[in-house]
Amino acid sequence: MSGTIRVDVPLGDRSYPVLVGDGARHELASVLRESKLTAGAQRAAVITQPGIGVDIDPGIGFETFEIPDGEQAKELSTIGELCSRFTRFGLTRRDVVVGVGGGVVTDVAGFAAAVYHRGVAVVHVATTLLGQIDAAVGGKTGVNLAEGKNLVGAFWQPAAVLCDTEVLDTLPERELRAGYGELAKYHFIGCTPQAAQLIGSHPSLARRLEGGEPLSSLEGAELVAACVAIKAEVVASDETEGGRRALLNYGHTLGHALEIAGRFDLRHGEAVAIGLRYAAVVARVLGRIDDDRVAEHERVVAAYGLNASLPHGIDRDEIIELFGRDKKAAGGITFVLDSPDGLEVVPGIDPGVLRSALERM
Repeated sequence: MSGTIRVDVPLGDRSYPVLVGDGARHELASVLRESKLTAGAQRAAVITQPGIGVDIDPGIGFETFEIPDGEQAKELSTIGELCSRFTRFGLTRRDVVVGVGGGVVTDVAGFAAAVYHRGVAVVHVATTLLGQIDAAVGGKTGVNLAEGKNLVGAFWQPAAVLCDTEVLDTLPERELRAGYGELAKYHFIGCTPQAAQLIGSHPSLARRLEGGEPLSSLEGAELVAACVAIKAEVVASDETEGGRRALLNYGHTLGHALEIAGRFDLRHGEAVAIGLRYAAVVARVLGRIDDDRVAEHERVVAAYGLNASLPHGIDRDEIIELFGRDKKAAGGITFVLDSPDGLEVVPGIDPGVLRSALERM
């Protein structure tokens, strides 16, 4: 398709393309025919949510399976129900699951595909900014427990991801904000030359990124593709989050705690934005960064129109307890923190430091 930017996630014989651009969803049928994982598929189980309304044509027989709106869909009961419905549909191990939607859909569709028949191919058609720049890429799937976000899941890489930037024009403003926090996160991770080189079908963009052009100078498909390239490079270096991949969770420790606390009416990106500022304050309390770097975090978050203040009525004891349940926690409470040398995973943080940082927020 003319104008589509291709970013490959380089995982050896499990590498796959991410196609970014207006109308990318219309490539679904050809992608299913061409991928070695889906070329023989006779049926597609299309997982989506009410109101998404994105037209797709997988080019093979398909049935649509709707899951509930919102985070309430990310439950083990949803996975069980989907697998039962797959069986009644006649889905086999050689067929394919297609997730059409945002991060909730890709998390659920990917996990259902990972466990049904011990693994069925999955392709994601990401329809939100959050889904396109983060959730649909990298193979992390999962659902929530009452005790924490994404505590049950699997690493299950898709056969392909289609990021149709055309559909972003119809998203409500708040749905866009759900992705803006992730955009702000990528500002601090940065684009390495290796990431830039993954944009093989768009050499002019690769040259700009290799030259250090900031992500804030990009728009539309170029911005989405740049974020995908950053994530693809990190995922390729640490697929199952044994180390470096945890950097992609910058700002997420407080963000997830606020979401799990569940009474603040925050979208994911809004919670991550608060978490980014908080992570900077924690780093400042520990003497890792100075006041100017904290102020830069505040400027970047504000540039996306996001509020970085703690919600009213926060229970500090509850939040610190939730930090300990975070899936990154190893050797005590663990945060991704900034430093003069860039982001680092820091285990064993004293709860007193975290409480002091909350008071400074």
